[in-house]
Amino acid sequence: MGAPPAGTEPDAGVPAAAGSSSGKPLLSLALAAMMEEVQAHSGAVYLLAADEPVLEMSVTAGLPRAFAAPWERVGLSAPIPVADAARERRLVWVGGEEDMARRYPRIAVVLPYAFALAALPVATADTLYGAVYVTWPGAHPTVLSDRERESLTSACDRLAVRLERVARENRPLRTEPDLLAAAPPSGVAGTFGTVEAARMVGRLPYGLVSLDLHGRVAFANGAAAELLGVHVDDLLGTQPWVSVPWLNDPMYEDRYRAALLSQHVTSFVALRPPGDWLSFRMYPSTTGLTTRISRARAVAEMVGATPRADSAPAHRLVTISQVLSLAGALTEAVGVQDVVQLVADEVAPSVGSQAVVVLGSRGGRLHVLGHRGYEEPRTVERFDGLPLAERTPGTHVLNTGVPAFFESRQQLVRLYPDRHDTPDGFAAWAYLPLIASGRPVGTCVLAYAEPHAFPADERAVLTSLGGLIAQALERAVLYDAKNQLAHGLQAALLPRSLAPPAGIEAAARYLPAMHGMEIGGDFYDLVPTRPLAAAVIGDVQGHNVTAAGLMGQIRTGVRAFTSVGQAPEEVMRSTNRLLIDSGAELFASCLYLRLDPERGRAVMARAGHPPPLLRRPDGRVRVLDLAGGPLLGIDSEATYPTTEVSLAPGSVLALYTDGLVESPGVDIEDALVGLGELLSENGDQPLDRLADTLVRHSAAAQERVDDVAVLLLRAEADG
Repeated sequence: MGAPPAGTEPDAGVPAAAGSSSGKPLLSLALAAMMEEVQAHSGAVYLLAADEPVLEMSVTAGLPRAFAAPWERVGLSAPIPVADAARERRLVWVGGEEDMARRYPRIAVVLPYAFALAALPVATADTLYGAVYVTWPGAHPTVLSDRERESLTSACDRLAVRLERVARENRPLRTEPDLLAAAPPSGVAGTFGTVEAARMVGRLPYGLVSLDLHGRVAFANGAAAELLGVHVDDLLGTQPWVSVPWLNDPMYEDRYRAALLSQHVTSFVALRPPGDWLSFRMYPSTTGLTTRISRARAVAEMVGATPRADSAPAHRLVTISQVLSLAGALTEAVGVQDVVQLVADEVAPSVGSQAVVVLGSRGGRLHVLGHRGYEEPRTVERFDGLPLAERTPGTHVLNTGVPAFFESRQQLVRLYPDRHDTPDGFAAWAYLPLIASGRPVGTCVLAYAEPHAFPADERAVLTSLGGLIAQALERAVLYDAKNQLAHGLQAALLPRSLAPPAGIEAAARYLPAMHGMEIGGDFYDLVPTRPLAAAVIGDVQGHNVTAAGLMGQIRTGVRAFTSVGQAPEEVMRSTNRLLIDSGAELFASCLYLRLDPERGRAVMARAGHPPPLLRRPDGRVRVLDLAGGPLLGIDSEATYPTTEVSLAPGSVLALYTDGLVESPGVDIEDALVGLGELLSENGDQPLDRLADTLVRHSAAAQERVDDVAVLLLRAEADG
């Protein structure tokens, strides 16, 4: 969180966190006087902790502490108004909902309501003691008046002087209660003044419910109980979204919060199963809410026939279990296209979106990584390569890290008039910045076919999903880059094509292991020297960059020793010494053969490599039991005897690495038998097709716990 500024050492604060020992509630009185002076309707005092750069909420007023619960304890470096005010020793003014969303998105996501806020430091010239914030309803002007500024500043200065005196006298401070309006007395008469007034309210044809600042029912008339379908006694003292099952939706609690914080009349409609639409209208004050409940006949007529008993709203906010499921799915995404597919298939439907675009950031420009749901892809693709300096919703949220929600096309066009020229056929949008590891990696755009409201809980969920998508996208981008690098390196180390001598056909396949970097030490080569060609296949221990680099050295060495005319046994000895002299701590297996197609012969030398298979023209297959020596890289004095093998016209020689036949739980002899049967049954196929058959049907190759290399050589039949 960072250290506090000069003069704000944690131990310079007050001894504790609330009121003085004299009995007067120091903080509460100061906050109440401050709020009354500027007609604010809520506020809080924070004090600097004694042993760390942290602000702790000591007392609140006007609204329940739950409204500011995420910020009860904040670091001085936190990007919120009270921390900025304390850290920078200045007044911070936030003029409304849009200003809050632009400057303090963390707060706007949780409290997306119309209200203004001022935060000020509580400090003397030498010492920081804490900070204060106060809020006004949404009707407050967007500019703080000079009188309000002077009044707040003077009040905080006076509070700082009092706290300095408390600290100097080393007086203990006691905890002070939050300042909330007293709950209405229990009983109807106590609530409304007279029994006759209560009778009058009871005779009204519509429901009346009184909620305190905590959202608890303090009074409900008979009509309200009948409309809600819950007895009055079961309502009193409860929150409606808890005691009324069909009101158990975050949207309804959000409306209560919006009314209290903005002090605006707020309304909504809700469906009471099976088919009764009710209208709720909330009238807020500084002491609570009065809610009027009536039947919403206009809504019922608008939706047509009464819904079936099992019907449900068209869209429900994604549940916690769905979030966990989506998080799990995103962790399994490997490449960028996997992430795009998952967002389109899982995330978009769960939040009611009909289309999605995932944009990445590279080189100061936006790049379209993928999209789904657009009838005209050109509408999306024209934004590919757009500079981040351009003023568009996608670039703005990426540059600021603040999500943007547009409930209708009118809202979008008002802020971005250029969108008139690029209609995409949709009516509402959520632009989510994708921030991973503290840096922007892209933007996710969710589009809706109809105008779509984004209540606070939905904005919070979408913002959280944006974080999950960002983490998955960051991993996917790194994976794709690594994968591209691995494939490029592997392609550079293996021969681009095979040039067999006259009378010989050749085909080869290479498959990396399914785990790791998808690059390995398996290699093959065909060296077209004259008068005799040579073939080699080998396997350097491991499947990583080190193994691949060493493989490249071995392949180059084999080519060089072959080109100078060394015999097969000498090529193996020279390669062995090359590996030992390189200082590498890895070993390698190798099979080398000199081809003489005119004589129909092949001379082979083997260094700890699996034995090749030979398929005769009649279809019979045998394992060639060749003489050989130890693995390369073990013994500098090792020798590698050779074996001459007949290579009759039409016969096929299958060279392979152990990844083709070795897998956990499979006996090597059984695997060789299975490979031999495949070769026997399919050996008359064209050589490329035969190579595909061998790697496709090998059980070990399918699991691929190791790299797989296959080199097939066929002696062409005469004529």
